[in-house]
Amino acid sequence: MIDVQRLRILRAVAEHGSFNRAARALLLTPSAVSQHIASLERSVGHPVAVRSTRGVTLTEPGRLLVEAAETISAELDQVRRAIDRLTAERPRLTVATFTSGGRRLLPPALARFVAAHPDVELTVREAEPEDAVPMVRDGAADLALTYHFDGPLPLRAGLDWTPLADDPLWLVLPREHRLAGRASLGLAELAEERWVLGCLKTEAFLHRYAGLAGFDLRVAASTTDYFFAQTLVAAGVGVSLVPDVSLAPEASLAVVRIEPPRPARHIGVVTPRLRRPHPYAGALTAALAAAAER
Repeated sequence: MIDVQRLRILRAVAEHGSFNRAARALLLTPSAVSQHIASLERSVGHPVAVRSTRGVTLTEPGRLLVEAAETISAELDQVRRAIDRLTAERPRLTVATFTSGGRRLLPPALARFVAAHPDVELTVREAEPEDAVPMVRDGAADLALTYHFDGPLPLRAGLDWTPLADDPLWLVLPREHRLAGRASLGLAELAEERWVLGCLKTEAFLHRYAGLAGFDLRVAASTTDYFFAQTLVAAGVGVSLVPDVSLAPEASLAVVRIEPPRPARHIGVVTPRLRRPHPYAGALTAALAAAAER
Protein backbone atom coordinates (compact mmCIF):
# COMPACT_ATOMS: atom_id res chain seq x y z
CA MET A 1 0.00 0.00 0.00
CA ILE A 2 1.23 3.50 -0.84
CA ASP A 3 1.64 5.72 2.20
CA VAL A 4 -0.08 9.11 1.86
CA GLN A 5 2.53 10.81 4.05
CA ARG A 6 5.29 9.61 1.73
CA LEU A 7 3.35 10.95 -1.23
CA ARG A 8 3.22 14.33 0.52
CA ILE A 9 7.00 14.21 0.98
CA LEU A 10 7.56 13.29 -2.69
CA ARG A 11 5.34 16.20 -3.69
CA ALA A 12 7.49 18.54 -1.58
CA VAL A 13 10.65 17.15 -3.21
CA ALA A 14 9.16 17.81 -6.64
CA GLU A 15 8.08 21.34 -5.64
CA HIS A 16 11.42 22.36 -4.10
CA GLY A 17 13.72 20.47 -6.45
CA SER A 18 15.91 18.90 -3.77
CA PHE A 19 15.76 16.69 -0.70
CA ASN A 20 17.39 19.37 1.47
CA ARG A 21 14.96 22.16 0.56
CA ALA A 22 11.99 19.79 0.90
CA ALA A 23 13.28 18.76 4.34
CA ARG A 24 13.44 22.41 5.47
CA ALA A 25 9.91 23.05 4.22
CA LEU A 26 8.58 19.95 5.96
CA LEU A 27 10.58 20.51 9.16
CA LEU A 28 12.32 17.15 8.67
CA THR A 29 15.95 16.12 8.31
CA PRO A 30 17.29 15.37 4.80
CA SER A 31 18.00 11.85 6.02
CA ALA A 32 14.34 11.38 7.00
CA VAL A 33 13.19 12.63 3.59
CA SER A 34 15.62 10.25 1.88
CA GLN A 35 14.37 7.33 3.97
CA HIS A 36 10.72 8.10 3.19
CA ILE A 37 11.46 8.29 -0.56
CA ALA A 38 13.40 5.02 -0.40
CA SER A 39 10.45 3.36 1.38
CA LEU A 40 8.08 4.75 -1.25
CA GLU A 41 10.27 3.31 -4.01
CA ARG A 42 10.22 -0.09 -2.34
CA SER A 43 6.43 0.00 -2.05
CA VAL A 44 5.91 0.79 -5.76
CA GLY A 45 8.85 -1.29 -6.99
CA HIS A 46 10.35 1.49 -9.12
CA PRO A 47 12.65 4.51 -8.64
CA VAL A 48 10.66 7.73 -8.22
CA ALA A 49 13.43 10.35 -7.98
CA VAL A 50 16.97 10.64 -9.30
CA ARG A 51 19.42 12.87 -7.40
CA SER A 52 22.22 14.73 -9.19
CA THR A 53 24.41 17.79 -8.69
CA ARG A 54 21.65 19.85 -10.33
CA GLY A 55 18.98 18.67 -7.91
CA VAL A 56 16.27 16.03 -8.13
CA THR A 57 14.58 14.74 -11.29
CA LEU A 58 11.40 12.70 -11.04
CA THR A 59 11.06 9.49 -12.99
CA GLU A 60 7.84 8.81 -14.88
CA PRO A 61 6.48 6.73 -11.95
CA GLY A 62 7.49 9.62 -9.69
CA ARG A 63 5.56 12.14 -11.80
CA LEU A 64 2.48 9.90 -11.72
CA LEU A 65 2.74 9.67 -7.94
CA VAL A 66 3.06 13.46 -7.60
CA GLU A 67 -0.09 13.90 -9.71
CA ALA A 68 -1.83 11.42 -7.42
CA ALA A 69 -0.52 13.28 -4.36
CA GLU A 70 -1.93 16.57 -5.67
CA THR A 71 -5.31 14.97 -6.35
CA ILE A 72 -5.42 13.35 -2.90
CA SER A 73 -4.38 16.59 -1.21
CA ALA A 74 -7.05 18.52 -3.09
CA GLU A 75 -9.66 15.91 -2.19
CA LEU A 76 -8.74 16.07 1.50
CA ASP A 77 -8.82 19.88 1.48
CA GLN A 78 -12.22 19.83 -0.19
CA VAL A 79 -13.51 17.31 2.36
CA ARG A 80 -12.27 19.58 5.14
CA ARG A 81 -14.03 22.53 3.52
CA ALA A 82 -17.20 20.46 3.05
CA ILE A 83 -17.14 19.59 6.75
CA ASP A 84 -16.65 23.29 7.56
CA ARG A 85 -19.68 24.09 5.38
CA LEU A 86 -21.78 21.52 7.22
CA THR A 87 -20.98 23.12 10.57
CA ALA A 88 -21.10 26.75 9.41
CA GLU A 89 -24.05 28.94 10.24
CA ARG A 90 -24.26 30.02 6.59
CA PRO A 91 -23.12 28.21 3.41
CA ARG A 92 -19.95 29.68 1.94
CA LEU A 93 -18.49 30.08 -1.54
CA THR A 94 -15.05 31.47 -2.39
CA VAL A 95 -14.27 32.59 -5.93
CA ALA A 96 -10.93 33.73 -7.34
CA THR A 97 -10.98 36.05 -10.34
CA PHE A 98 -8.58 37.92 -12.59
CA THR A 99 -8.89 41.71 -12.49
CA SER A 100 -10.65 42.54 -15.76
CA GLY A 101 -12.95 39.53 -15.45
CA GLY A 102 -13.78 40.66 -11.95
CA ARG A 103 -14.64 44.07 -13.29
CA ARG A 104 -16.76 43.04 -16.29
CA LEU A 105 -18.06 39.48 -15.92
CA LEU A 106 -18.22 38.76 -12.21
CA PRO A 107 -20.51 41.60 -10.98
CA PRO A 108 -23.54 40.68 -13.15
CA ALA A 109 -22.98 37.00 -12.38
CA LEU A 110 -22.81 37.68 -8.65
CA ALA A 111 -25.95 39.82 -8.80
CA ARG A 112 -27.81 36.93 -10.39
CA PHE A 113 -26.32 34.42 -7.96
CA VAL A 114 -27.07 36.49 -4.84
CA ALA A 115 -30.67 37.01 -5.95
CA ALA A 116 -31.10 33.23 -6.22
CA HIS A 117 -29.02 32.30 -3.16
CA PRO A 118 -29.15 35.16 -0.65
CA ASP A 119 -28.10 32.91 2.24
CA VAL A 120 -24.66 32.11 0.76
CA GLU A 121 -21.68 33.93 2.27
CA LEU A 122 -19.50 34.96 -0.69
CA THR A 123 -15.78 35.67 -0.65
CA VAL A 124 -14.04 37.11 -3.74
CA ARG A 125 -10.25 36.95 -4.08
CA GLU A 126 -8.37 38.69 -6.89
CA ALA A 127 -5.73 36.45 -8.47
CA GLU A 128 -4.10 35.94 -11.85
CA PRO A 129 -4.27 32.44 -13.43
CA GLU A 130 -0.90 31.28 -12.12
CA ASP A 131 -2.16 31.91 -8.58
CA ALA A 132 -5.88 31.23 -9.00
CA VAL A 133 -5.54 27.69 -10.35
CA PRO A 134 -3.41 26.50 -7.39
CA MET A 135 -5.93 28.12 -5.05
CA VAL A 136 -8.64 25.87 -6.48
CA ARG A 137 -6.37 22.83 -6.45
CA ASP A 138 -5.41 23.45 -2.80
CA GLY A 139 -8.94 24.24 -1.64
CA ALA A 140 -8.39 27.95 -0.94
CA ALA A 141 -11.05 28.79 -3.58
CA ASP A 142 -14.10 26.83 -4.71
CA LEU A 143 -13.80 28.04 -8.29
CA ALA A 144 -11.71 30.46 -10.33
CA LEU A 145 -12.72 32.76 -13.15
CA THR A 146 -9.55 32.72 -15.22
CA TYR A 147 -8.09 32.71 -18.72
CA HIS A 148 -5.30 31.43 -20.93
CA PHE A 149 -3.83 32.44 -24.26
CA ASP A 150 -3.05 30.16 -27.23
CA GLY A 151 -2.88 26.43 -26.58
CA PRO A 152 -4.57 24.37 -23.88
CA LEU A 153 -4.79 25.53 -20.29
CA PRO A 154 -2.03 23.77 -18.32
CA LEU A 155 -4.32 22.18 -15.72
CA ARG A 156 -3.08 19.68 -13.17
CA ALA A 157 -4.90 16.44 -12.39
CA GLY A 158 -8.09 16.84 -10.39
CA LEU A 159 -9.27 20.09 -12.01
CA ASP A 160 -11.88 20.81 -14.67
CA TRP A 161 -12.07 23.67 -17.17
CA THR A 162 -15.45 25.07 -18.28
CA PRO A 163 -14.99 27.43 -21.26
CA LEU A 164 -17.08 30.61 -21.17
CA ALA A 165 -15.97 32.85 -24.03
CA ASP A 166 -13.17 33.82 -26.36
CA ASP A 167 -11.88 37.30 -25.57
CA PRO A 168 -10.35 38.80 -28.75
CA LEU A 169 -7.63 41.41 -28.45
CA TRP A 170 -7.97 44.83 -30.08
CA LEU A 171 -5.48 47.47 -31.11
CA VAL A 172 -5.84 50.62 -29.03
CA LEU A 173 -4.34 53.80 -30.51
CA PRO A 174 -4.38 57.49 -29.64
CA ARG A 175 -7.31 59.12 -31.41
CA GLU A 176 -4.97 61.37 -33.42
CA HIS A 177 -2.80 58.45 -34.58
CA ARG A 178 -2.27 58.30 -38.36
CA LEU A 179 -3.95 54.84 -38.52
CA ALA A 180 -6.77 55.53 -36.07
CA GLY A 181 -9.41 55.79 -38.77
CA ARG A 182 -8.83 52.32 -40.20
CA ALA A 183 -11.45 49.56 -39.76
CA SER A 184 -8.73 46.95 -39.31
CA LEU A 185 -4.95 46.75 -39.21
CA GLY A 186 -2.28 44.12 -39.60
CA LEU A 187 0.34 44.13 -36.86
CA ALA A 188 3.06 44.62 -39.48
CA GLU A 189 1.66 48.11 -40.13
CA LEU A 190 2.64 49.01 -36.56
CA ALA A 191 6.20 47.75 -36.81
CA GLU A 192 7.68 51.17 -35.99
CA GLU A 193 5.43 51.83 -33.01
CA ARG A 194 6.30 51.64 -29.33
CA TRP A 195 4.00 49.43 -27.28
CA VAL A 196 2.30 49.69 -23.89
CA LEU A 197 1.79 46.33 -22.19
CA GLY A 198 -1.36 46.03 -20.12
CA CYS A 199 -0.33 42.72 -18.60
CA LEU A 200 3.19 41.43 -18.04
CA LYS A 201 2.18 37.93 -19.23
CA THR A 202 1.28 39.32 -22.64
CA GLU A 203 4.84 40.36 -23.47
CA ALA A 204 5.99 36.94 -24.71
CA PHE A 205 2.61 36.51 -26.40
CA LEU A 206 2.92 39.86 -28.21
CA HIS A 207 6.57 39.19 -29.09
CA ARG A 208 5.45 35.99 -30.81
CA TYR A 209 2.76 37.73 -32.87
CA ALA A 210 5.17 40.55 -33.73
CA GLY A 211 7.65 37.93 -34.92
CA LEU A 212 4.97 36.40 -37.14
CA ALA A 213 4.37 39.87 -38.56
CA GLY A 214 8.10 40.31 -39.21
CA PHE A 215 9.19 42.94 -36.70
CA ASP A 216 10.79 43.28 -33.26
CA LEU A 217 8.61 44.57 -30.48
CA ARG A 218 9.64 47.86 -28.85
CA VAL A 219 8.17 48.24 -25.36
CA ALA A 220 7.55 51.75 -24.04
CA ALA A 221 5.73 50.80 -20.83
CA SER A 222 4.87 47.66 -18.88
CA THR A 223 1.88 47.62 -16.53
CA THR A 224 -0.23 45.07 -14.71
CA ASP A 225 -3.51 46.83 -15.50
CA TYR A 226 -5.12 47.12 -18.95
CA PHE A 227 -7.12 50.14 -17.82
CA PHE A 228 -3.95 51.96 -16.76
CA ALA A 229 -2.36 50.94 -20.06
CA GLN A 230 -5.17 52.64 -21.96
CA THR A 231 -4.59 55.90 -20.10
CA LEU A 232 -0.94 55.71 -21.19
CA VAL A 233 -2.02 55.18 -24.80
CA ALA A 234 -4.32 58.21 -24.52
CA ALA A 235 -1.33 60.20 -23.25
CA GLY A 236 0.63 59.30 -26.40
CA VAL A 237 3.13 56.91 -24.79
CA GLY A 238 2.49 54.18 -27.35
CA VAL A 239 -0.09 51.75 -28.74
CA SER A 240 -1.47 48.69 -27.01
CA LEU A 241 -3.18 45.35 -27.45
CA VAL A 242 -6.19 45.04 -25.12
CA PRO A 243 -8.69 42.20 -24.58
CA ASP A 244 -12.33 42.91 -25.33
CA VAL A 245 -13.47 42.65 -21.68
CA SER A 246 -10.81 45.18 -20.66
CA LEU A 247 -11.68 47.87 -23.21
CA ALA A 248 -12.52 51.25 -21.70
CA PRO A 249 -13.00 53.37 -24.82
CA GLU A 250 -13.00 57.12 -24.45
CA ALA A 251 -12.86 60.10 -26.81
CA SER A 252 -9.07 60.19 -26.78
CA LEU A 253 -8.72 56.55 -27.93
CA ALA A 254 -9.36 54.61 -31.14
CA VAL A 255 -10.10 50.88 -31.05
CA VAL A 256 -9.23 48.97 -34.23
CA ARG A 257 -9.73 45.31 -35.17
CA ILE A 258 -6.61 43.19 -35.78
CA GLU A 259 -6.42 41.36 -39.09
CA PRO A 260 -5.87 37.57 -38.90
CA PRO A 261 -4.19 35.84 -37.25
CA ARG A 262 -6.12 37.62 -34.51
CA PRO A 263 -4.91 36.84 -30.97
CA ALA A 264 -7.40 36.11 -28.20
CA ARG A 265 -7.65 35.09 -24.58
CA HIS A 266 -9.85 32.15 -23.65
CA ILE A 267 -11.95 32.76 -20.54
CA GLY A 268 -13.36 29.99 -18.41
CA VAL A 269 -13.95 28.60 -14.95
CA VAL A 270 -11.68 26.17 -13.11
CA THR A 271 -13.32 23.89 -10.56
CA PRO A 272 -12.07 20.87 -8.61
CA ARG A 273 -13.03 17.45 -9.95
CA LEU A 274 -14.80 15.96 -6.95
CA ARG A 275 -17.19 13.13 -6.22
CA ARG A 276 -19.31 15.66 -4.34
CA PRO A 277 -19.05 19.04 -6.11
CA HIS A 278 -19.62 22.23 -4.15
CA PRO A 279 -23.40 22.75 -4.07
CA TYR A 280 -23.16 26.38 -5.24
CA ALA A 281 -20.13 26.36 -7.56
CA GLY A 282 -22.25 25.10 -10.45
CA ALA A 283 -24.81 27.84 -9.91
CA LEU A 284 -22.17 30.58 -10.03
CA THR A 285 -20.56 28.98 -13.10
CA ALA A 286 -23.93 29.09 -14.85
CA ALA A 287 -24.36 32.74 -13.87
CA LEU A 288 -20.89 33.51 -15.28
CA ALA A 289 -21.80 31.76 -18.53
CA ALA A 290 -24.92 33.91 -18.80
CA ALA A 291 -22.86 37.07 -18.18
CA ALA A 292 -20.32 36.05 -20.84
CA GLU A 293 -23.10 35.65 -23.46
CA ARG A 294 -24.19 39.28 -23.16
